[in-house]
Amino acid sequence: MAFPQGKAVAAAWAAPVALLALWQVACLSGLFPPQVLVPPSVVAQALADMAASGELQRHVGDSLYRLLVGFAIGAGAGMVFGAALALSRLVEAVLSPLFLTLWQVPVIAFVPLMVMFLGIDEPFKIAVVAIAAFFPMALATFDGIRGVPRNWFDVAKVYRLSLLQLIRRILLPATVPAVLTGLRISLTRAWVVLVAAELLAADSGIGQMMEMGRQLFQIDVVLAGVVVSGLIGFLLDRGARWVESRATRWRTA
Repeated sequence: MAFPQGKAVAAAWAAPVALLALWQVACLSGLFPPQVLVPPSVVAQALADMAASGELQRHVGDSLYRLLVGFAIGAGAGMVFGAALALSRLVEAVLSPLFLTLWQVPVIAFVPLMVMFLGIDEPFKIAVVAIAAFFPMALATFDGIRGVPRNWFDVAKVYRLSLLQLIRRILLPATVPAVLTGLRISLTRAWVVLVAAELLAADSGIGQMMEMGRQLFQIDVVLAGVVVSGLIGFLLDRGARWVESRATRWRTA
């Protein structure tokens, strides 16, 4: 039995509304001092003030620019690397152990070394995003290609398809779902890592806005940054899911 659309919308709003109510009650109860937690109305006012001054748009714009450029570089490189691993046993034997080892290292662990070489300017933030997007994209591409039935490659050999024809006629259609899932995971992971990196070393962006608020004891600004980063992450995931569902409708047709 299908879940009614109206009830689905109401259920989706239930948790955020309950969280806001709990947040407001916690502030009114005096359980937390104002230096630790401020009510949602104060955070909303801080967001309105920063939006009116243009500060919020500047920080969001800088973060989204870094995300777009870094994600394009990292996801593109990850697709190429994952395809090379999947299609060449030699490449897999040589590079797979190193790839799997580096995959286990948190991206933030690379930050001190990257700051030493790149400073805290734009190349550093873009490189952090690229690294965050690279690994899940490479793994998703590798799994997608390795999931293609072996007899499909045998058919390609029979028809003597070139490498480009093999990719266009067999690999791309067969790996679309896995690649799109990898893109979605890479995108949201890159966003989380970017905000964390901006908290540690940046001169602008959502993370730096939160860090400056912390240093100035402006808890409303810190919480405003948390709200904005969460909303952007949610919208990125929803947008990627929408693209994924639209691009794979043929599988359920």
